Amino acid sequence: MATSDLLWKLGDIIFLINLILVLVVVVFERRNPTATLTWILLLVFIPVLGFLFYVFLGQNLRREKRFHLKEEEERKLRPLLARQDASLHENRLVFNDVRTRKYQELIHLHLKSSHSLLTQDNQVEVFDHGPELFERMLASMKQARSYIHMEYFIIRNDSLGRQIMETLAEKARQGVEVKLLYDGMGCIRLTRRFFRELHQAGGQTAVFFPPFLPHINLRINFRNHRKICIIDGEEAYVGGFNIGDEYRGISSRFEYWRDTHLSIKGGAVDALQLRFLLDWRFATRDPLLGKDKYFPERQAQGNSAVQIVSSGPDLTYPVIKYGFLGLISQARRNIYIQTPYLVPDDSILEALKIAALSGVDVRVMIPYKADHFYVHWASLSYLGELLEAGVRCYMYKRGFLHSKVVVTDGFASSVGTANLDIRSFNLNFEVNAFVYDQQIGSRLEEQFVRDLDDCIEVTQEAYRGRSFFVRFKEGFFRLLSPIL
Repeated sequence: MATSDLLWKLGDIIFLINLILVLVVVVFERRNPTATLTWILLLVFIPVLGFLFYVFLGQNLRREKRFHLKEEEERKLRPLLARQDASLHENRLVFNDVRTRKYQELIHLHLKSSHSLLTQDNQVEVFDHGPELFERMLASMKQARSYIHMEYFIIRNDSLGRQIMETLAEKARQGVEVKLLYDGMGCIRLTRRFFRELHQAGGQTAVFFPPFLPHINLRINFRNHRKICIIDGEEAYVGGFNIGDEYRGISSRFEYWRDTHLSIKGGAVDALQLRFLLDWRFATRDPLLGKDKYFPERQAQGNSAVQIVSSGPDLTYPVIKYGFLGLISQARRNIYIQTPYLVPDDSILEALKIAALSGVDVRVMIPYKADHFYVHWASLSYLGELLEAGVRCYMYKRGFLHSKVVVTDGFASSVGTANLDIRSFNLNFEVNAFVYDQQIGSRLEEQFVRDLDDCIEVTQEAYRGRSFFVRFKEGFFRLLSPIL
C-alpha cells in the first residue's frame, strides 16, 4: 500500500475517533457549554493534539461514588448537621459576634452542600511569610505526642522537604503515629528513597492517584491540591504553602514567595481531621474514622467562627466557588482578592462587576511574574472587563504571589488552597477555611494594603495600550481557559 494511502487511512481513523469523542463530550459528559464548545473546537480543528489533550485532561469524575461520604460517616454527622440546620432555620443559633448572623445564609449553604459545620471556639493565626510558618509548624510537630497527619500537593526533595521528613521520622521512632498523604502529580519526581527513613521508623505514606509508571502520570486532572497538617487533634494548618525551599523564599526563579496560611486551634480542627481521614481512606482503603483519639475533647481556644469547606470533582456543586459568590454578593464596603491565577467563570466575573458597579471597592491582585505562562496570559485577558466595571487591578512585583485570599468588609474571609480559576472550582480537590471574625478579617485586609506597596496598578489606559502580540496571546489562552 502506498504511503499516501496509509496517511489517508490514518486520517480517517483519527477523524472517526474524534467524532466519537465529540459525541461523548456532547451527550454523556454534561459539561458547562463553554467547556464543551472548547473541546469540540480542539477535537475538530487540531485532531491529533485535541485527542491527546482529551486523553490527559478530558476525563470527568464528577459524582463518582467512591469519593462520597459513606453511610457510616453520614450516620455520625447527621445529628450534628440536623441540629445546626434547625438552629439556623429557626434563628436559634447563638453567634459569638452578632455580625456573623449576616452570613447565616452562606453558613447554611456550606452546611447543606458540603457538611461544613460552623464552629465558634477557634483561635486563628495568620501566616504570610514562609520562614515563620515552617518554623512554627516544625516546632509544633516536635511537640506531638499522639499523631501527625499531613496532606500536601507538592513536597520537594530539598532542604525543607528533608527537614520535614527527618522530623516525621524522629517522631515515628518515638511512637507517634505519622501519616503522610501526597499527590501523585504534584510529587511525581519523588522516589521511595525520599521516604525510606520515615518508613523504616514506622511512618506511613500514601499517594493520591499514583502515577501509572514512575514519573509518568496520565491523570493530569483531578489533583489533590489540599495542604493540611494536623497535630494531636489540637492544632491544624491549612492554606497556600506547599513544602519546599521555594515556599521559604529560597528560589533563584522567584526569590520572595508571598503566600497565606492559617494555624487553627479549636473545633475546626475536627473538620480538617475528617477531611484528611476521608482522603487517606480513599488512597489506602484503610477505615480510620472509628478511632476516638483523632477527635479529642478540648477546651475552647478562642471565639473565631470558622467553617472548613471542601470541594472537588466528586461533589454535585462547586461549593467553594459558591462560597466566593456568597462573600462577593454580601459585601457592602470592600472586596479584596489575592490569587495567583485569575481565570474566573462567568458567574464570578459577573458578580465582581456587579459589586464594583454597585459602588463596592473591589480590588484584585495577581502576580506580575508568571509560573505558568498560559494561565498568566489567560488571567490578563480578564483584567479589561474588570477595569471597565470599576474594579482596581494590581500586579505583585516582589517575587511571586501565591496567596489565595478573599476578604470582604474587613470581617468575612476565605483562606485556603483554591485559586480563583475554573480548575480549582471544578477539577481539583480543594479545602478552604471560611472565617467570620473581625480580627482575622482586619489582619488580612491590612496585609493586602501593605502588599500594594509592592504592586503596580493596571490602569485602563495602560491596558488599552497593549501590543497586538500581547492581545493575541491573551485572546488565544482565554479561549482555552475552560480547560486550563
